[in-house]
Parts: sequence; C-alpha cells; structure tokens
Amino acid sequence: MDYFKSFKHEVLHLIPSDFDDLALKLFKYQAQNNPVYAGYIKNLKRDYRKIKAIKDIPFLPVEFFKTQKITCGAWEQQMVFESSGTNGYVPARHYIQDVTFYNTLAGRTFTSFFGPLNAYTILALLPSYMEKGNSSLINMVSYFIANAKLESGFYLKNLEELVRKITDARDKKIVLFGVAYALLDLAEYFPVDMHHVTIVETGGMKGKRKEITRQELYAILKEKLKVKDIYSEYGMTELLSQAYAKNGIFNASATMKVFIREPNDPFSYVVHGKTGGINVIDLANIHSCAFVETKDLGKSHEDGSFEVLGRFDYSDIRGCNFLLNL
Repeated sequence: MDYFKSFKHEVLHLIPSDFDDLALKLFKYQAQNNPVYAGYIKNLKRDYRKIKAIKDIPFLPVEFFKTQKITCGAWEQQMVFESSGTNGYVPARHYIQDVTFYNTLAGRTFTSFFGPLNAYTILALLPSYMEKGNSSLINMVSYFIANAKLESGFYLKNLEELVRKITDARDKKIVLFGVAYALLDLAEYFPVDMHHVTIVETGGMKGKRKEITRQELYAILKEKLKVKDIYSEYGMTELLSQAYAKNGIFNASATMKVFIREPNDPFSYVVHGKTGGINVIDLANIHSCAFVETKDLGKSHEDGSFEVLGRFDYSDIRGCNFLLNL
C-alpha cells in the first residue's frame, strides 16, 4: 500500500517528460504483483526484466476484465465500475481502490480542456448509463456536477425539461454530456438553438438506434442544434484516464498515452495516419493494469492526437460504438 501511495503522488504531480520512466516503473511492479497480467506475460514467454522501452511493454487484452479480477495486491475496493451494453452482453468489471483519486484526475482533465468546473453549468443526458447505476462515466459526471454551478444536474429522459433549462440559461456557460442516441433524440424532437452549449458526446447507440458514423452524427447535431463544434469524451470502464476531442480529433490527458497497433499483430505498431487497434497506457490504473489492448480502431497523428474510428467486427457492442469510418 505504501507503493500505491508513493505512485499516486507521482501521478498527481506528473511532469510530461517523466511519463515513460513512470510507465516502466509501474510496468515492472504490475508484472510482479498483478497475477493475471503476470500470467499473461509469462504465457507470451516475455521476460519483464528485459523490457527497457514502453513500446516493448505487452498490453493486456481488454477481454480479461470480463472474466478476471484485475488487481495488484490485496485491498478492499471502494467501488466496482461495470461496463454498459445490450442484453446478453458480458460486462467488464474494474475494481476501484480509490474513487477520490479517480475523480481528482478526471476533474483535472476536464479543467485542462475546458476550464474550471465551477465556471460551468453541467448537464447530463445519459439515460442508459443512469439505468445501470455503476458506470464510471456516471461517477465522473456526478463529481463534475457536484463541483459545478448549482443549476447542474442529470436528465434521464425528460427532454422537455432539459430544453427549458438550456433555453432559460442563454447567458450561462453550459456543458452537456450526452450519449449519442439521446442527443439524436434531442436534436430530432427539440431542434432549438444551442450555440451557447458545449456538447460532449460520450458514446454510441447502445442498441437503441441504427449505428451511424461519427461524422453523420456530428452533422445532424450541428444542423439541428446550431452548434459550431461537437466534443467527445474517450474513456472506458477499464481505464481511469480520459481523452477529449473537438470534432473527432482526440488529445489524451497527461496520465494517458495512445499507441496504434497492427490489426493482425498485437505486438507491432503502425505508422502515423494508418488505421490499427488502440493500445493505451493509463498511469492512473495503478491498482489494476495500466497497459490495455482495447478493441477500438483508430489512427494517430504526429502531434500526439488520435482518432477513434470504430471497433473490430468481432467485438461486443460497447459504449463508444459507431460504424467503422476509415
């Protein structure tokens, strides 16, 4: 536990140039103290002691979070985040040792992209997440609402009340977090001028509507709601860090780094601009696994930004699902 405390301090005071060193330090700890991750590395016949660069670190396939308890050491969890999905879907579970640590980093990430939470009214249109109850996204947005202006709050399915709130607050800075299908409902049934609202899309159709590309979604929202830009949040149950995008181009938080792997070779990386699978180093995942091989497809850019383009065909339908758009 002293190790956790020390590493959390380093993460909270992270200097960007120290990212690689901290990642290697955490890798060597998790390779010894996370039984599932250690077993995976052993089965790959890799010697963790010989890995000297982050590009050589093995990434744990995200599916392990569905069948295994991914933890380092013995401790009592404060929460268990669980992924959303359609009926019959096997959820992923992420055991959380320190919810305050997660919320603190999430708040810092929001602030780095948008400015202080207390400068905004935070509204949330996240019905499918609300119905599930143990979503990391709901926990994060609840923290944002608690630290934003008093007029902030969740709106389950009451679109009329949400529109009334937005219309009556044209002189306020508003951020609206919304799942894609609910934002489409809002745009189609209540096409009002929301030019003063920062819309942050948080995921796909959840089986509620036909899948469309992100570009199609953004075009509809911009036309119907009279907004210039659409923002997106990229996160998942298995990660504690987030990335935010403006019109589809994501930038990761200080504790997160994204790599694009060859679609058919999880241990090779593609050049910038080419489509591949997304691997994530998440330094906030101190207590679980910081090195996650997702089933999302994307491409990176030379400036460190990246795009999320869809999911592998054989993957379960997940929160960030859109049709592949290459």
